[in-house]
Amino acid sequence: MTAVVGAVKVGGVAPIVVQSMTNTDTADAIATAEQVIALNEAGSELVRVTVNNEEAAAAVPDLVDRVRQRGSSVPIIGDFHYNGHLLLAKYPACADALAKYRINPGNVGGKRRDENFRTIVHIALDHDKPVRIGVNWGSLDQDLLTEMMDANARSSTPVDSREVYLEAMSASALRSAELAEEVGLSHDRIVISAKVSGVQDLVDVYRRIASRCDYPLHLGLTEAG
Repeated sequence: MTAVVGAVKVGGVAPIVVQSMTNTDTADAIATAEQVIALNEAGSELVRVTVNNEEAAAAVPDLVDRVRQRGSSVPIIGDFHYNGHLLLAKYPACADALAKYRINPGNVGGKRRDENFRTIVHIALDHDKPVRIGVNWGSLDQDLLTEMMDANARSSTPVDSREVYLEAMSASALRSAELAEEVGLSHDRIVISAKVSGVQDLVDVYRRIASRCDYPLHLGLTEAG
């Protein structure tokens, strides 16, 4: 169970909200519901579950019901990657049961990335759900990264590769947020994260993003668990 911390900026103040993620097979609704409850009782204010296949998507409504029947109102967030657009469309009960969707714009479908991203945002709108745009150091949009690396190589004043990586992460997150708003998702329904493995890289990339937007920021070290 990897614990992360989300900082949500409201009116210039940034209260801290603790989030954790389950490590059960989400298709096992009983075990996952028990872990969600245990995390909530331990102090987690949000709990994220992976929704990586049809079995997991089909199980989400049941596990959410089980958590609610035990008296817990903790929001349960769905973590989607390559096939999220397909799962959310095929299992509307899953889309409705989750409190929020986490999308990584770097792995939502290859060449049809923007189209698939738009599909998820449309579903979020249909079900009135917020979205976390979760850029990840290890699965960054390779087309964007290559474009920026090439531009840097041609520059008369090139910077080191770390700087290009951090800039690419920032650009990916903010471009995706802009695309989500173009589709119709309201500004206050978008959360951004840019997860990396090193603490100093984490600090630097979030300072960069925070200087360019006022979206709520979800903070967390990837691979921390």
